[in-house]
Amino acid sequence: MLLAIKQADRPEFLAISFTFNPNDRTLLNAIKQIPGRFWYPEAHQWLIPNNPHIAKILLNTLFATGLFDYQSAQTKAKPGTNSNDTISTSNIISTDEIFLDDKSVLKTNPGQQEILARLDEALIARHYSKRTIEAYRHWCAIYLKTNPGTDKSLYPGKAINHFISTLATRDKVSSSTQNQALAAILFLHRQVFKNPPEEIGEVIHAKKPIRLPVVMSKIEVKTLLSQLQGSTLIAAKLMYGTGLRLNECLELRIQDIDFSRNEILIRNGKGGKDRVTMLPGTLKPLLESHIATVKKTHSQDIKEGWGNVQLPCAISKKYPNAGRLFVWQWLFPQERRWKNPVTGEEGRHHMDASVLQRAVHEAALKSGISKPVSCHTFRHSFATHLLECGYDIRTIQELLGHSDLKTTMIYTHVLNRGPSGVISPADILV
Repeated sequence: MLLAIKQADRPEFLAISFTFNPNDRTLLNAIKQIPGRFWYPEAHQWLIPNNPHIAKILLNTLFATGLFDYQSAQTKAKPGTNSNDTISTSNIISTDEIFLDDKSVLKTNPGQQEILARLDEALIARHYSKRTIEAYRHWCAIYLKTNPGTDKSLYPGKAINHFISTLATRDKVSSSTQNQALAAILFLHRQVFKNPPEEIGEVIHAKKPIRLPVVMSKIEVKTLLSQLQGSTLIAAKLMYGTGLRLNECLELRIQDIDFSRNEILIRNGKGGKDRVTMLPGTLKPLLESHIATVKKTHSQDIKEGWGNVQLPCAISKKYPNAGRLFVWQWLFPQERRWKNPVTGEEGRHHMDASVLQRAVHEAALKSGISKPVSCHTFRHSFATHLLECGYDIRTIQELLGHSDLKTTMIYTHVLNRGPSGVISPADILV
């Protein structure tokens, strides 16, 4: 596998291209962590903003996967530059092209690779989610690069405190990112090194600022949805009508839709929790038609000798033929089948998150909405509009799957709106 980073046709972007193994989504998931990235299908490339801040995030994310090494990056430099220079966030903008070869993993520090492998085992054994494992590995890899030999330190508190403080002061990360990095490093010391830090200093947990969510009005939601079509329209309506998160929506399977009870079962949601939400009546005909199309596609795949879908946990071992059953198929499958290079089998994964994110972003631009709309905005709008209609906040908490009522209470800002809201003194002047 070879990854190339070069100047895109549009100077404000860098282009990233690489070979993709469907069985290992580590590199793809790393690219998706880059802010502002989007897929450019015409050139089969990912584009990211061409600025030093994003470039630094890109390099840290790539090297944190463990697939690449700082000293193995090869650059095709412009005239007058030294092609033997180590990749840095300053020369990523000035070079014509940067190559990263995954064979360089052999050149990395064996001790650090062994520590990261132990970290993965500890996280998997405790049933941490895949996204949490990737995030923890990312921060621990950077921490180990910054503090070599930290596993032998009897008093790691100062090193941890310095690393976390640097993230806030130099890298200007958000409080949630800072807390995530701290949680990853503390897990590394407590569960892998068996060396819990006694004292970290003043920087323990950053205070998370209170941010009001972006909420669309009902007219804005209707206008935005009118700009969508096909599967992206159904998925967007489902997120707004049920309050589903992006991944919860895309990971729905056929059997999770219960038309007789007007319910949708969300399996393995955030925090590994299952919950039930309502199925909007207006979406039933649309979903029934969509499922009929999915079934037709699946039947054709079965006829051609494919149609096997990935199953959670060890279900495929217990029920070897379950992956070919229609009830286990994704509600929003990919348009094209992917091929397993090892077994040669072809199947369909669910729609990629970037497809829906891009469609919603473009629809928001076409609608002329001035707010920073994303897929998660539908969830915020769902909760806000229910509160405006007078529904009990406890009910909304259950529908959203919040463990703490304080999380749901953020939506009470809508009480200052509408006919029953607070009237400004300026509105009652004669």
